[in-house]
Amino acid sequence: MAKTDQFDHRGRKVKILATLGPASRSPEMIARLLRAGVDAFRVNMSHGDHATHAETIASVRAAEKDFGRPIAVLCDLQGPKLRVGQFKDGRTVIRHGSHFTLDRNPEPGDENRVCLPHPELFAVLEKGQRLLVDDGKIRLRVIRAGADEILCTAEVGGVISDRKGVNVPDAVVPIPALTPKDRRDLAFAVEHGADWIALSFVQRPEDVAEARQLMGGMQASGAALMAKIEKPAAIDRLAEIIELSDGIMVARGDLGVELNPEEVPPLQKRIVETTRRSGKPVVVATQMLESMIESPAPTRAEVSDVANAIYDGADAVMLSAETAAGAWPEEAVAIMDRIAKQVERDPGYAARVHFAEMRPDATTANALARASAQITETVSISGIIIFTGSGSTARRVARERPNVPMLVLTPSPKIARKLALLWGAHAVHTKDIGSFEEMIAKGKRMALRHGFGTAGSKLITLAGVPFGTPGSTNLLHVVTLTGDELERHSGD
Repeated sequence: MAKTDQFDHRGRKVKILATLGPASRSPEMIARLLRAGVDAFRVNMSHGDHATHAETIASVRAAEKDFGRPIAVLCDLQGPKLRVGQFKDGRTVIRHGSHFTLDRNPEPGDENRVCLPHPELFAVLEKGQRLLVDDGKIRLRVIRAGADEILCTAEVGGVISDRKGVNVPDAVVPIPALTPKDRRDLAFAVEHGADWIALSFVQRPEDVAEARQLMGGMQASGAALMAKIEKPAAIDRLAEIIELSDGIMVARGDLGVELNPEEVPPLQKRIVETTRRSGKPVVVATQMLESMIESPAPTRAEVSDVANAIYDGADAVMLSAETAAGAWPEEAVAIMDRIAKQVERDPGYAARVHFAEMRPDATTANALARASAQITETVSISGIIIFTGSGSTARRVARERPNVPMLVLTPSPKIARKLALLWGAHAVHTKDIGSFEEMIAKGKRMALRHGFGTAGSKLITLAGVPFGTPGSTNLLHVVTLTGDELERHSGD
């Protein structure tokens, strides 16, 4: 199959992350989603088996070759999901205002009690704390907690069935961040070349450190670690969690269960802003176009929700069930792409996306990143060409949210793929450079080849001398395209 015409940059800076599942994992649908605007794919390890996931990742890598552009694969670990036990008839009804007991008795439950097979909860729950069952549809308040029983009152009752999930918003639960299943899934993801690993239900920085240590023990991992913020406890130590992570996901599903709904929007803005200050990618996820699971068109509220995340400067917006299991996966991506482009065309977008001042560290690399963004506000610049081995220069520039796209040239295919989730970055895997003259010539060729300008266009070039030394960014140069640089070079 010949390479498609999707090699040029998308014409937008925010990225689209789409979840693959039964409705979208075929090679044909993956190609259609890429044409519609997807930049990276999520593989949800909570569903499916390793054989299916391996086929899915292989299909993405095949599409990557066909499209000639780096595509990130994010494997999302299930995490330590708490669940109740089973009931005699598979389900029962908890009456509003009644007492209900969670205990350690493995016998099937009824309308008065059920087993809670998580002994660690009995040690931390206290009177007055909440237990939210089935995504908050049932709300229990602890009256008394002991070593073997937790007596609750049902503030909101309803139908409860086997193995429904339990959220504990008022306590830090002493459970490991990685279950045995997560460890197996993590090893699988690393073995199959996942670019990002998403860690679910992070409560404290130690959870991230544990995952990082485990990944470090896996030979030649190279995967980046994304912490999902979906527990209120994580908010209290957000800065520390960001420091230990490579990226952050605002996972609004469980976060919205454990918090009051009105608390989620300001927290989303806070998480996005704090992560942006670190120069690391931040993804806004869950229920963005939820109605498109069944409908070919989103609600106006959903469109506004996506637009607000883009105005806040999120690096990426994510589709979950809309593409994994929905009836309109391609349409959901296309609409998200259209929303993003419309927002970024808004004359007020630049001011809104810079609502928070980014204060760079006092280093030459950070100063040059800021200077490149400032130059684009004074001089007519078509793009910023970045030569990087580690991706750090691209992240520094992206933190400044310049008003032009970035052409990121790297000799590492892994780095190119990771940057598929970075705001404004069009990454290209290319051979390294060895001299200033080679840098300028290659930068011009690649800019023309990837649609970053035409004859007469000016571009900024950022690199580090000596070439090939990570973290040595110390050179900013403005170049002008003449139009005759596009001669094909096999050395690229």
